[in-house]
Amino acid sequence: MRAQWPGRAFVGALSVVGLVACRSPAERPGVARSTLVIGVDVSGSFRHDYDDAIDFAAHYLYGHLNGLGELSIPSAVFVGSVGGEEPGETKSFQPMHAFEGKSVPGIAEHLRQLFPAEDSFTDFNAFFDRVATLVKRQGLTLAPLNIVVLSDGVPDAAGSARGAENRFAEIDLDPLEYLSRSVTVRLLYASPTISVDWERRIERSRVRMWTVDAPVMRGWREQLSAGEDIDVQERLWRWMLDNVDFRVRSRRL
Repeated sequence: MRAQWPGRAFVGALSVVGLVACRSPAERPGVARSTLVIGVDVSGSFRHDYDDAIDFAAHYLYGHLNGLGELSIPSAVFVGSVGGEEPGETKSFQPMHAFEGKSVPGIAEHLRQLFPAEDSFTDFNAFFDRVATLVKRQGLTLAPLNIVVLSDGVPDAAGSARGAENRFAEIDLDPLEYLSRSVTVRLLYASPTISVDWERRIERSRVRMWTVDAPVMRGWREQLSAGEDIDVQERLWRWMLDNVDFRVRSRRL
């Protein structure tokens, strides 16, 4: 008897593999749902670290979108600016599709085009309020929310009429409090003093806070190994995991 060639089964198997391969990383089976929002300070006060922060953000986005090292793959990504020409100005957010498939230099170039450092104000309240609106509108309230803010942390609009100490108390995280069972705000590139002000002076209940000081952030380039392909830069991905994506425990203040 002649053996039957399993053509249909073989083609069917290839079709399933093809469908999975064509999905974005966040859509593939077994990937936990989570939301990553990145805010870039485009005000004048952050121009000293703006270029370094953009380059870091490009590596950070690339690493997460491709699940490199042990970095988690978010199911939704949005990138926006923290700033405006006037207090309360609403800004748009770019979705993950704007960065998928791009190289690190390609992402960095796109970020500079989308978010040039030209605004006058740093308005954290407008940014956090817009994040809350976006998460609700997109139906992402059940997924853990990770908000990464690349900024010197100095508010220009919020509390501008108050004293230097009280201006941090004016930063309002209330819109974020009940968005998800897990909401973490990570401030990168602030001075040690400003980082402490964020940790101690900003009122919050369920929102978790993590800060990485500017001198620490500027050391991320030292983790790059010359001559190695970006996809195998394990030291860099481990540095991001240990210093930026550190899992913050909830606590009462």
